Amino acid sequence: MDSILDFQFLNNSVASWLIAGALAIAIIITGKIVQKLLSGLLRQWSKKTKSDLDDFIVSVLEKIKWEWVAAGIFAASRYLNFSDTFDKWMLWLFALVLLNRLIRIVSAVMDYVAETVYLAKDAVDTGSKGAVKHILLILKIVVSGLMVVIALDNLGFDIGAVIAGFGVTGIVIGLAVQNIVGDLFSSFCIIFDKPFEVGDFIIVGDYMGVVQRIGIKTTRITSLGGEQIVFANSDLTGSRIRNYKRMAKRRVVFSFGVEYGTTEDKLKSIPETVKNIITNINDTAFDRAHFQKFGGSSLDFEVVYYVLSADYNKYMDIQQAINFEIFAAFNKGGINFAFPTQTLHIEECHVTQQS
Repeated sequence: MDSILDFQFLNNSVASWLIAGALAIAIIITGKIVQKLLSGLLRQWSKKTKSDLDDFIVSVLEKIKWEWVAAGIFAASRYLNFSDTFDKWMLWLFALVLLNRLIRIVSAVMDYVAETVYLAKDAVDTGSKGAVKHILLILKIVVSGLMVVIALDNLGFDIGAVIAGFGVTGIVIGLAVQNIVGDLFSSFCIIFDKPFEVGDFIIVGDYMGVVQRIGIKTTRITSLGGEQIVFANSDLTGSRIRNYKRMAKRRVVFSFGVEYGTTEDKLKSIPETVKNIITNINDTAFDRAHFQKFGGSSLDFEVVYYVLSADYNKYMDIQQAINFEIFAAFNKGGINFAFPTQTLHIEECHVTQQS
């Protein structure tokens, strides 16, 4: 029996192989048991809470499977006597397994945070959700790359030259795609700062329309004429945007003129008449009505009121109703609207003929 246990296989005795195997199995079983117990405790605790954070932790913990096997094999290889090259390769493989799991955990945490903070909200439109997911993917790639670089550096790889090479390449690529990167970060600002959202009516410079989609590089709006206008996101973040969807109320100023022959009493009655008309219309707030000035061919009045809605069609319906009421009131009161006229005074000239 002793001779069998002392038999050498790959520079290790059979006894050493048995001990290494037992060590690997013990680590795997112990890890699985601890994982099972911890998952069970967390699952029982999660049933008593309203937060889904504990459910997320349980789901992440239950995905750890092959890592226990890798830990057992790595521990067994450390117990056995192998070459330095083999030990180094085993270390690298074990680190690769752990790095893969760590990247997956970080990725899951980023998904959970994005879903909890932003994506789960009902008010967020589909286009914005898609843009956030694309941005999240880019962040995952960047974070994963950094984690790989840090891991390689700690494993003894000389990554200085590689980083220097990537630095030069990155500068060249950065110059080539700087506009794309600018639009990407602009979309990030639009999504989280929310100067506008899908469905908002906006005016940017000479262009106006309803926002249809917010993408990673561009934002699309449908104009009043029906055509689609495509903006680069960087253009929007650098422009003054007028968002009419978010108006609590609309200030309206309009004017009209009456004839110069209108009597003083009728002129004085006009502001009160207009006030009564506006206050009797729903969703309006009267501000003022004044005899403003003596015009070239009319006595001019200015009226200011508020429409308590951002809907443009509703504003036009209210303005139309006011115009109808003013027209009817003036006809009833014998007040005539002015229109551009000229009065030509001709002086008679008498000529005496002498013979």
